[in-house]
Amino acid sequence: MSKVNIESNGGNMAAAASQKKTGLREWLKANGLGNRLGSLGALLVLCIVLSFASDSFLSQSNLMNIFKQTSVNALISTGMLVCLITAGIDLSVGANAIFCTCMMGMLLQKGITNPFIMITVGILSGVLVGFINGTLLTRLHLPHPFVSTLGMKNVLWGMALLVVNSQIVSGFPTQVTWLGSKNLPASIPLFGGFPVSFLLVIVIFLIMGVFLSKTALGRSIYCVGGNPEAARLSGIQSANVLTFCYTLSGLMSALAAIVLIGRGGIANGANAIQPYDTDAIAACIIGGASFNGGKGTMSGTLIGALIITVIRNGLQLLSVSTAVQNIVIGLVIILAVLLDVTRERMEAKRRRLAAV
Repeated sequence: MSKVNIESNGGNMAAAASQKKTGLREWLKANGLGNRLGSLGALLVLCIVLSFASDSFLSQSNLMNIFKQTSVNALISTGMLVCLITAGIDLSVGANAIFCTCMMGMLLQKGITNPFIMITVGILSGVLVGFINGTLLTRLHLPHPFVSTLGMKNVLWGMALLVVNSQIVSGFPTQVTWLGSKNLPASIPLFGGFPVSFLLVIVIFLIMGVFLSKTALGRSIYCVGGNPEAARLSGIQSANVLTFCYTLSGLMSALAAIVLIGRGGIANGANAIQPYDTDAIAACIIGGASFNGGKGTMSGTLIGALIITVIRNGLQLLSVSTAVQNIVIGLVIILAVLLDVTRERMEAKRRRLAAV
């Protein structure tokens, strides 16, 4: 074989290898696996570090506690994700969840202990708030959901205190607290002691994953956020899609409220200022969502929610003060936003180079 042929074959093999590598990178990017694998790797590294830092981190009781703690953030993050995919945001998710607990607490104060009525009122309250958020954005044409949902957050904070007369309500029926407090029997192989609330999260995330990726409405949500002009030209009713997304966010907050009552056994309006919204935003961004819209997956969001919970849990095991915990979580949120901005810049640069 001549030297020319060898060089030619070598060049072809190098070109084929380069094309294969590029194809793999594009496939990972198209399926969003790159971001999810990176987040999963970060979660594993975090767990390894904390397992060496604390002997009790990998204990079964602590792992089950992590899953239980993740449930609330994961449910709230589900609603936050669909809003972020539309290039919007819902800052009222945490206050909405607390408001729903207080609505159920108000019924308890008035002597209404029927669990079906209490749960129904809680869910309808959350859905109504979400629908109002969507209506403010799409029908009254407020400029950006940041302003309207931030205002709604403060409204709900005040209403949560008002409906229970600024009192802490306890003594909820067992049927109401069951979802947030019940664990599977220890006799069940592999899943013994597993919190029921996290099983609900898994079911909802599977359903939402199929919904977002396989249904026409789910694809419309991505289209509205990723390319509003294309959505309009395709005949997609963007206003209806946005209203649906914020209503769904309200529903997820209501489900999180039921889990919260089971975990703490109380309804306290003062908890409306807790950083549920920022934790949800961080979970979504870490999981691959973007403030620019059109991106985000359920699996990535679940990994992001687990990362936030593991950080909080690890800091508590290490007896780190609440002040330092807040600083660390704040830095994580800033890092998540920086990651999103950097990711967008890199993709924009790649598009410019590809167009040359």
